[in-house]
Amino acid sequence: MQLRHRKCIPPLVFASTFALLLLFFTTYYHFHGIPFLSSRHVPVVDDSFHFVEHQLRPIPVSTLPSPPRFAYLVSGSAGNGNMLRRVLLAIYHPLNQYIVHLDRKASPQERLALERFVKGYKVFKEVGNVRMIVKANLITYRGSTMVANTLHAAAILLREGGDWDWFINLSASDYPLVTQDDLLHTFSHIPRDLNFIDHTSKIGWKASQRAKPVIIDSGLYNLRRADVFWIRQKRSVPTAFKLFTGSAWMVLSRPFIEYCVWGWDNLPRKVLMYYTNFLSSPEGYFHTVICNAEAFRNTTVNSDLHFISWDNPPRQHPQLLRLAHMNRMLESNAPFARKFYQNGRLLDKIDAELLSRGREMFTPGGWCAGSRENGADPCSVVGTPTVLKPGPGAQRLQALINFLLSDAIFRPRQCE
Repeated sequence: MQLRHRKCIPPLVFASTFALLLLFFTTYYHFHGIPFLSSRHVPVVDDSFHFVEHQLRPIPVSTLPSPPRFAYLVSGSAGNGNMLRRVLLAIYHPLNQYIVHLDRKASPQERLALERFVKGYKVFKEVGNVRMIVKANLITYRGSTMVANTLHAAAILLREGGDWDWFINLSASDYPLVTQDDLLHTFSHIPRDLNFIDHTSKIGWKASQRAKPVIIDSGLYNLRRADVFWIRQKRSVPTAFKLFTGSAWMVLSRPFIEYCVWGWDNLPRKVLMYYTNFLSSPEGYFHTVICNAEAFRNTTVNSDLHFISWDNPPRQHPQLLRLAHMNRMLESNAPFARKFYQNGRLLDKIDAELLSRGREMFTPGGWCAGSRENGADPCSVVGTPTVLKPGPGAQRLQALINFLLSDAIFRPRQCE
């Protein structure tokens, strides 16, 4: 029996790897309908470019750079439907693109309620920039199906989302600490091929506990949610590329997303096959690809742009944020934070003091052309999307960007 079990292992590993690749390839062909190989030129950051001003100075309107556009993936699981609605309203802006995904662990009723909200909301229908993945994916926590889901959303955004500049992945446990006007204004002044991704090559204990073990994500071939499972054999650390690890939350440039999806050389596919059997692959796949790709390794900014509070020593999950974390969140100057209690008092405080957002309303910005009379949402009427009204959040975020792109931080911390 033991011999028979061992003989079954290689086909099982091969099958899981093939399933992940087949899922990704068929998804992209379905939504894009073009070959993966492409000779498209990828712009690279010039070492001599002066990235940011030391201070924001008023300049004539005619010389202001055009605001960028963000493409968001906002995802959740069972019980997250209402929180996904709240996050979506808090980060909404007509310039951006949004994909909402509620995985298959959620009940059909919860997914249907969220779908009706997305498809029926007046502003969403008018602007047409919010989509929901109706045929939900099965996501296994710590498994490679999380990477497949991210690539799935990115492929849809490349196919249907028009022009956008950065891809941002958030969960129902994330929340903004600045307005979209703050974010768009600040990112207007930086090169659009920068990638904000927390990463390191110092993988430490992860070499023995994640790189060498081989895991199977049952979500690649099962219809029901289950955990990953381990097989007995182990593998050596790869020599064809160097492993990197870091945060699963990131702000990635469109050129890099195109590279991961189209893969005009073989690196993205090769790394994808390796991470099919890697524990917690979202914390390593994009990091390993970007730091092993010559065209992109010099575009990395070593930050996930999140405030996250960890225990000491760190546990598997970060602390749930409370009102006591408010000052530290502001001092971090980060545009996002996680993890939050669903609909907790801290979120209400952020809405009131940082976003000026009413309950069940959008975060206001320069695009809002409606009236506030009788408690109405001024953003129920869409004005000019390119009109930005940055506030104090833009100053905090600019301070963080200045720090991250400083001579002492930016180059020395790239793919180290």
